[in-house]
Amino acid sequence: MAGHRRRGAPHRTVRTAAGLGLAAALLAPALLTGCTSGPKASEHTVDAVQQALDARAAAVLARDENAYLAALAPELAELRADERRQFRNLADVPFGSWEYRVGKVERDGPKAVAEAHLRYRFAGYDIAPVAVPRVLELGLRDGRWYVTADRPGKGAAEQLWEQGDVSVVRGHRSLVLAVDQEPARLRALAATADRAVPAVSASWRSPWAQRVVVLVPGSVDAMGALLGTPSAGYRGIAAVTTGETGTTAAVPADRVIVNPSAYGLLGDFGRNVVLTHETTHVATRAYTSPATPMWLSEGFADWVAYRGTARTAGQNAPELQRAVREGELPAGLPSDEDFSFGGDADALARAYEGGWLACDLIAERWGEEKLTELYREVGSGKRRGSALRKAMSDILSTTPEDFTARWRDHLRARLG
Repeated sequence: MAGHRRRGAPHRTVRTAAGLGLAAALLAPALLTGCTSGPKASEHTVDAVQQALDARAAAVLARDENAYLAALAPELAELRADERRQFRNLADVPFGSWEYRVGKVERDGPKAVAEAHLRYRFAGYDIAPVAVPRVLELGLRDGRWYVTADRPGKGAAEQLWEQGDVSVVRGHRSLVLAVDQEPARLRALAATADRAVPAVSASWRSPWAQRVVVLVPGSVDAMGALLGTPSAGYRGIAAVTTGETGTTAAVPADRVIVNPSAYGLLGDFGRNVVLTHETTHVATRAYTSPATPMWLSEGFADWVAYRGTARTAGQNAPELQRAVREGELPAGLPSDEDFSFGGDADALARAYEGGWLACDLIAERWGEEKLTELYREVGSGKRRGSALRKAMSDILSTTPEDFTARWRDHLRARLG
């Protein structure tokens, strides 16, 4: 896995055969890009296209299939059949809003191509809409614009309802949406997510939504399609969290996307750890920024997930324990590059285990409140190195160099 951008980036969670080490990586968001080259449409045409899409959006919210299909060109039987199927796929999804924001429109006689953002919100979960780039082709018939094609914008990911009929399970603090999954499995997943929310709140006292949205596609290939990336990189990954980091402004609720194959191989303890880890990312999203090193963001998520369990340090960090006992004590804290998925899986596990033990050291030596305070202050910084140095000085009365030496001693004490 390459890339370390924080805004709009998913955290990945992986399980290793040796233990329950967690790993994450970051992917750049899909961007809406132009794909047309015709003349710019008049303001009148843009308004007419917007009205056509407004009617389509209203039909979704009203659950009116006939009105939804009425926005499509009558002669395009295949398009109408596909759209009818998709409309029925999303029938149970609890939308609080659904709208199109039209951007550039280019017209060539009775044809037009519009770049737009589909903006939707899940009722009770999203405080602001999710924006999805779309490209819509339209045709003019008897003075009215009809949709003749609707496809994702360049680089955009699929939506769950494009993959099949969406089942919905509501937990007390969770919303689970899935395709091709057994109802009992979804209820169990919602119950696990419900337990994760208070577990995170017990460690993270800053305000957050205290609810989580979980998407479960039908396969790892479908998971890759939801993320807009090749599925090969997700085969051993149990879950991914997507969301916009580094802002306290109103943004959509994060999505935890579960790999049904990898998640299904875990026992109850592993599933609890996965969803608690991912829910921690949801909770800390506003305080995670480009200034936050990955050892802190991923180590803290692991620390919350393992907090209060009876697991030993060796059980939580088997690869790092093996290295320490073989005399291969790390020279320094894991770098962001150590969290890349393109290299050695054991080295990746050691990076996550090292991040967890760094947070474990802070909680043990300075206290849990200092750990969360450090996380918030680092995330509010402007630059990576200076933000960490200042936060460690202000909150822990130490330096990164001194902390690294203490961390290496902590590894010897806990894993030797």
